[in-house]
Amino acid sequence: MARRIVAAAELSAKEYSLGVPPDGGRVTDAEEVKEAHLFIEQARRDIPALPAAVRHYTDSALVALVALLDRSAPPAEVHDLAQRLGERMARDLGGAVVPIPPSTESLARGAEIYQQRCASCHGDGGRGDGPIAHGLNPPPANLADPQVMGAKSRVDLYRQLLLGVAGTAMPSFEQTLSEDDRWAVAAYALTLQHSGSQAATIMAAVRRQLDSAVAQGSDRLAFDAYLTFEGVETDVRAHAPALATRLEGEFAKLRSRAAAGAAPAELRALQGELLADLEHAERVLVDRESGTNLFVQSLMLLVREGFEAILIIAALMSFLTKAGAPERRREVAWGAWAAVGASGITAVLFELLLNVPPGRRSALEGITMLAAVVVLFYVSYWLLSKIEADKWSAFLKGKMQAALSSGSALALASVAFLAVYREGVETILFYKALLASGGAGDAGAVIAGVALGAVVLVLLYVLLMRLGVRIPMKAFFAVTGALLYYMAFVFAGKGVAELQESRVVGTTVIPSLEWLRVPFLGVYPTVQSLALQGLLVLALLVALVWQLKPSAISRLLHQR
Repeated sequence: MARRIVAAAELSAKEYSLGVPPDGGRVTDAEEVKEAHLFIEQARRDIPALPAAVRHYTDSALVALVALLDRSAPPAEVHDLAQRLGERMARDLGGAVVPIPPSTESLARGAEIYQQRCASCHGDGGRGDGPIAHGLNPPPANLADPQVMGAKSRVDLYRQLLLGVAGTAMPSFEQTLSEDDRWAVAAYALTLQHSGSQAATIMAAVRRQLDSAVAQGSDRLAFDAYLTFEGVETDVRAHAPALATRLEGEFAKLRSRAAAGAAPAELRALQGELLADLEHAERVLVDRESGTNLFVQSLMLLVREGFEAILIIAALMSFLTKAGAPERRREVAWGAWAAVGASGITAVLFELLLNVPPGRRSALEGITMLAAVVVLFYVSYWLLSKIEADKWSAFLKGKMQAALSSGSALALASVAFLAVYREGVETILFYKALLASGGAGDAGAVIAGVALGAVVLVLLYVLLMRLGVRIPMKAFFAVTGALLYYMAFVFAGKGVAELQESRVVGTTVIPSLEWLRVPFLGVYPTVQSLALQGLLVLALLVALVWQLKPSAISRLLHQR
């Protein structure tokens, strides 16, 4: 309780400093000052639970803080008074106010000490599989298991490091580790259940506290959830100011309605709003596409689309040679190069026409990714139907025959132009979606993939067109078709996420699936994104069954 009161006073000073200039005298943001008042009101409601010896001066200090806020005093005065209150309570209560370091501390030190002191038992990843774990009874705890770590706080882990755990091999580190190092290890150990992400760890703790607050109708527990969220609020505000402000207001509303004795249904509705925006906030902080993953996708996209264009041109050239018109291959080349140029112009126009204000960018990126999903899935299935070489040749033969029969150079060039231009437009759409799925700083990985892909295409062209090497088409298209489906699946989840961020689509979080968050697959625990990805999985199964068992399906349909 003392820690909560001190934290409320310090948060009040922090919020107040955002709404009043350093010299005081006027209010620049009334909402921040109002939030500061709410924190002090919350703290004063907790005073009766304090030991009698500290109640009077604590209440006096909080009343003095209100007076400073009312006269728009310089923020430094408010901060100093809040700090003095915390120092006196810590001194008078003799350790009841445990100083918790900021959650923004570097985890590097904690990771270093963990590897030195803890990994031999708990393992590098915290799964209880260290080199000496098999000889311990009971075995070391699995620190990567949310079921084991879910209810633990940094204070709990700090105390275990300080005192050890009776009945286990866990020793006391009171004499062997400094206080700062114990806090660092505690902070790092909590992240192991979330693959080392401190932001994800904090968000998970916030959700658990919200569950308790709503279940008990407690404004105090709701306040505790906000105190935990403070550990990442600054980072959220730096990336998404409007989202941070919205979350702050939702926390305040939940606290006030819980204090007023609101009905459980109303509190659950407010919790639903908070969970939706917490989901958005976690994506902002945690959902960072791997540069390596983007590089590989970029490379394979260009190789697949470019190689298909090369195959088209090769097939057209071969057809002309067999038809006794090799002199007309130049017309095919003209059409192909014209398509490459037109694709470049299309990319520029696409970027210019879709240049929208930042507020609408998420919606546009979401729509782009979902459009790419449709095309990617179609192309991946279309490739499956064209794996066999005879099917591939038959696909081109009809179009080429008609153009050659007409005797028109333009008609012949048009066949090559349209075939290659289609690949170009697909490529533009796919790369636009790929860039949208990453971040502003991920363009380098995509560009590197394009550069290497261009080199690979040149090599493939030389092997195929100059040296006559036979490429294993079936394997190539099967592998790249699987890649295209993977990208479609990822874009489906991320496309919905972008539309949710722009509030075009709702965000209904599934609390029981909050652990189901796999950003590199575009998987998030929301009804909307999982529904679309589930539909995509079903479509794939239908496509595969239709492709692999066509005769059986035909017989079944005939019987019906």
